[in-house]
Amino acid sequence: MNPLLDSIPLARRAAPLSPALPAAPPLGSIAFDSGHASPLVLPDLTRESHLALTQHRAETLQYAPRTGLPELRRWIAEYMQVEGARVAPENILVTNGAKHALELVCRALLDEGDAVVVTAPTYFSAIPILRSYGATFIEVPQDRDGMDVDALALILERREHDGRSLPKFIYDVPDFHNPTGATLPLARRRALIALAARYRIAIVEDSPYRKVRFEGESVPSLASLDDDGLVIHLGTFAKLMAPGLRVGWVAGTSALVARMALLKTDAGSCPLTQRIILEFCTTGGRLPSHIGDVQERYRANRDRMIAALRRELPNVSFEVPSGGYYLWLSWPDGTDSDALTLGAQREGVIVIAGSRFYANASPAHPRNRMRVAYSHALPDEIDEGVRRLALAYAPHAERSGIEAGAAR
Repeated sequence: MNPLLDSIPLARRAAPLSPALPAAPPLGSIAFDSGHASPLVLPDLTRESHLALTQHRAETLQYAPRTGLPELRRWIAEYMQVEGARVAPENILVTNGAKHALELVCRALLDEGDAVVVTAPTYFSAIPILRSYGATFIEVPQDRDGMDVDALALILERREHDGRSLPKFIYDVPDFHNPTGATLPLARRRALIALAARYRIAIVEDSPYRKVRFEGESVPSLASLDDDGLVIHLGTFAKLMAPGLRVGWVAGTSALVARMALLKTDAGSCPLTQRIILEFCTTGGRLPSHIGDVQERYRANRDRMIAALRRELPNVSFEVPSGGYYLWLSWPDGTDSDALTLGAQREGVIVIAGSRFYANASPAHPRNRMRVAYSHALPDEIDEGVRRLALAYAPHAERSGIEAGAAR
């Protein structure tokens, strides 16, 4: 059968996509690919669910307000105010997770051909969202401290001098960057905001990992440093509570929030999951205690993976992040991480090649990078997964004449 529907020309955003879903990983595989939550820290939400479906039934089984439950918007605003952000409930829009928030930002701000600034590398799930709205990418290098703001300043100065259009916004993950784990220092944050103000460019601050800090002092958010109303802050409950509830938010000017609310195709995000989260967050001490549990678990997972990598793959280098979910591995020169990723899958460990984190194709991008997530796997699975990764790497090391360390 040749379905007629498949002969209809696809939209530009759909035509390049694969007509088949990715194959499921083999049974027994260990997942180091996606930033799933550890099953050991998923909270018991029985009480909150019961309240949501009994005491608040008329609210939670009804259509929700477009902007989100008023009580939750107020709580989020107060949550951000504690860290110095000058926001009120009218500056908050509840969304179906942070990616939905980014998609609404794109709907509100991007026209076909508009440029967007991203780091090289950047969060790989943001790339297709931005690209689907016709964005072109200005890649900015980064180092162990995150985005190179001086390099961005030169890029913007050159574009202005050449009469080229300026980017619509700068997208970054400043806290425990995905995939590199870097945290943008205070001086760079101030410089970035000053630069954006000079050129009147919005900054989209994607901040899912901010509270997943293991050591060191928290750096003020870009939203808290913003005096000009240029920062659009994306938040989510996924990394702290439960990703399956799909509740996030965007904070911006009241005018932008109103427009994004009107662009929401869901009319209003699920009130049931909003109420469950609100009950959890407003029950005395539950959220701070849970954040402590999350930090402890992911710190232990990070340390377990670092120990396993140093034991099994001593030739692999990486920066140790002070929080977040990921390690950004650098394999010895000559290693093709795309091929290594396929070999790892055959050995039963799922990882993501570094090539997926670059918005533009360029021979200058390194081919030997890889992101591994330590968030989801259990401690024994971390050990076994790294052992399998070492097995996958052994043939690459042999072909390159590199000592594979403990790979066996």
